[in-house]
Amino acid sequence: MANPIQEILENQVLTVAKAMEDKIDDEIASLEKLDEDDLEVLRERRLKQMKKMAEKKKRWISLGHGEYSEIHSEKDFFSVVKASERVVCHFYRENWPCKVMDKHMSILAKQHIETRFVKIQAEKSPFLAERLKIVVLPTLALIKNTKVDDYVVGFNELGGKDDFSTEDLEERIARAQVIHYDGESSSLKPKSTTQVRRNVRQSARSDSDSE
Repeated sequence: MANPIQEILENQVLTVAKAMEDKIDDEIASLEKLDEDDLEVLRERRLKQMKKMAEKKKRWISLGHGEYSEIHSEKDFFSVVKASERVVCHFYRENWPCKVMDKHMSILAKQHIETRFVKIQAEKSPFLAERLKIVVLPTLALIKNTKVDDYVVGFNELGGKDDFSTEDLEERIARAQVIHYDGESSSLKPKSTTQVRRNVRQSARSDSDSE
């Protein structure tokens, strides 16, 4: 006697397979219908996209993207976050955990040219440390459009030890969508955060007003 549940499942699988086959056939048919003019339009569109990306990369490099550099003053910090849409800033001191973070940040800076990777010494940046509530070092401030959108505080989210991989840090930063990431990890879905976003420009104004 045939199993009715198994028959239902088999029919569903066949239906899905048929739908996928039909979709592929439609795509092939669409490509076959393209004439020389259509292909030329696609080529022109692709060339424009490539040119636009080349211009973006040129601008990013001119702003210091592609390398991990140090900011030497709080004034420079504001200049950096205003110039670049995406910034990862490492608040550090001269200790071993921060040197571990430096190593991974140097690698990611080269891999993700779309984002500016910088560091600033927390003890020499009292205004920023207070405004952004930097307590634990190392702390990474993940900044989009001049706003601190998220933080990576210490190594707690990286396994709690200093032997985490660059990929671990890359995935964590990608959750805040501060880097472009094409990985398949399900952990990269954006997570809600209870931390209040702080507008860097507003912080700068409020500080100058208080003076």
